[in-house]
Amino acid sequence: MTTTTPAARPVGVDIQESESNRAVIEAIEADNPEATVRHMPGMVRVQVPGKLVINRESVEERLGREWETHEFQLAIISYFGHIKEWDDDEIVIAWDH
Repeated sequence: MTTTTPAARPVGVDIQESESNRAVIEAIEADNPEATVRHMPGMVRVQVPGKLVINRESVEERLGREWETHEFQLAIISYFGHIKEWDDDEIVIAWDH
């Protein structure tokens, strides 16, 4: 008998498409290799199985300036999952189970 592990429930964010948010999207893609990115009119949906991580340093590298995680609030339209962690260095979105 073989058992299969259930697929991790997806989490994600919908981000307003703009020049300044491009660095955030690229950082999410770099830090979450399993991410799928879907461009739609005016927004980008980033979806990841299980857990999505946004690292401040990754965003800063791509943005070319300091970035504070609270700036993420201005970029997002919505998210699905729970915000498990939000501090000065990273944001983590995942489900409780």
